[in-house]
Amino acid sequence: MTTVADILKFMEAIAPRTMKMDWDNVGLLCGRRNAEVTKLLVALDPFEHVCKEAADWGAELIVTHHPIIFQAMKAVTDDTSIGRSILQLCRYGIAAINAHTNLDQAPGGVNDVLARTLGLQDIQVINACGVDEDGQEWGLLRSGEVDEQSLDAFLSHVKATLGCQGLRYVDGGKPVRKVAVGGGSCASGMLDALAAGCDTFVTADIKYNQFWDARDLGLNLIDAGHFQTENPVVYVLAEKLKAAFPEIEVKISESHRDCMKFY
Repeated sequence: MTTVADILKFMEAIAPRTMKMDWDNVGLLCGRRNAEVTKLLVALDPFEHVCKEAADWGAELIVTHHPIIFQAMKAVTDDTSIGRSILQLCRYGIAAINAHTNLDQAPGGVNDVLARTLGLQDIQVINACGVDEDGQEWGLLRSGEVDEQSLDAFLSHVKATLGCQGLRYVDGGKPVRKVAVGGGSCASGMLDALAAGCDTFVTADIKYNQFWDARDLGLNLIDAGHFQTENPVVYVLAEKLKAAFPEIEVKISESHRDCMKFY
């Protein structure tokens, strides 16, 4: 019998809690450790529609990147989407596990997957925080190389590869050759990307002044969307879970999409 605790142990092996940032909330955030798991739903976010999909499918566990409980809560009621999500999980006996910044920083996690998805070669950790038990460096940002190309060509590649509806970017005045990546909100790392010799940085949630800063610094800065830069890890995570637990059904959410649209 596979339990929630078994899957939690596996998740904390591939994305150790020691790799999370201090402010983060990761691990088992809802449910019983000893509950049996026969069906597991994987998604980027534990939003209300994902919880409903899990219940409709008969899953006993959802595994997500983002946590269902992030900031301190004073009440769990049906007045909020988060409250309704938690109540739904509890009603149907569904547990919720997440790996957030620990999966961002872990070898083979969010940013390694993003770098590979974009076809980067010679992938390196920028400003490694340490090494894991296998001697692999871990940290937040990654860098890698591509065949030298124009920014326009690389923008087209990013948009098509990540399935973006559009990109926000600033032209730093350089061709693209060495690229830094940081899934989600990592634009604050642009100086680290520059120090690593990168001419281009792909991330998300970039602020107005950060685009100006990048332009002045001569860095091509690309906002490819929070969902699009992190969602590729869901497919890799699902495959790892299938391989580790062949006795259970593992499915990627069919309902979860980016809610942002471009007019």
